[in-house]
Amino acid sequence: MATISINDSIQSVHQSLDQIIETAKGLSDDVLRFNPTEDEWSVMQILTHVVEAIPYWLDEIEQLLETPGKEWGRGLQHEGRLAAVSKSKVDSTSLADVLKDLEAVKPQVAQTLNKLDEEKLAAEAPSRNPRFGTKPISFIVDHLIVEHASKHLGQIERNLSKVNN
Repeated sequence: MATISINDSIQSVHQSLDQIIETAKGLSDDVLRFNPTEDEWSVMQILTHVVEAIPYWLDEIEQLLETPGKEWGRGLQHEGRLAAVSKSKVDSTSLADVLKDLEAVKPQVAQTLNKLDEEKLAAEAPSRNPRFGTKPISFIVDHLIVEHASKHLGQIERNLSKVNN
C-alpha cells in the first residue's frame, strides 16, 4: 500500500510543479514581480520559495532516514526560507533559471520519496516547530511537500487573478 501512496505523492508533486511551470511560462516580468498587497508574495517570490522549500523538506527526510528520531523542521523566520523570497534573490533571478530549477526538483522528489516504505513513513520525530510537535515522516511528505506544492499553485492562481483588478 505504501508504494501506491508514495507513487501518488510523487505524481501529485510532479503535477503541481508542471502546472506551476506551465502557468509561469508566458508571464511578463511585470506580472511575475507584481505583489497584490504588501503582505502577499509575487509569483516570482512563490517560484523561488518552491525551489528552496521542496528540496529543504526532502533533505529533512534524508536526515531522518540517516538519523531516525532527529529533530526536524523550521519556523517561518528560517534564514534559507527568507533568503529565497528576498528582494535581492527575486530581482537577480530570471524566469528561465527558476523554471529550470523547478524542473530539477522533480527527480529529487522521486529519488527521496522512493526510499520510503510503510515503516519509514510511520517513523516519528520531534519538530523544531512547536506547532507540529512529534510527527511521522508521512506528515512531512503529505503536508510539507505534496500539499505545500499544491497550495502554492493555488496561491499563484489567486495572485494572477488580482493582476488587473
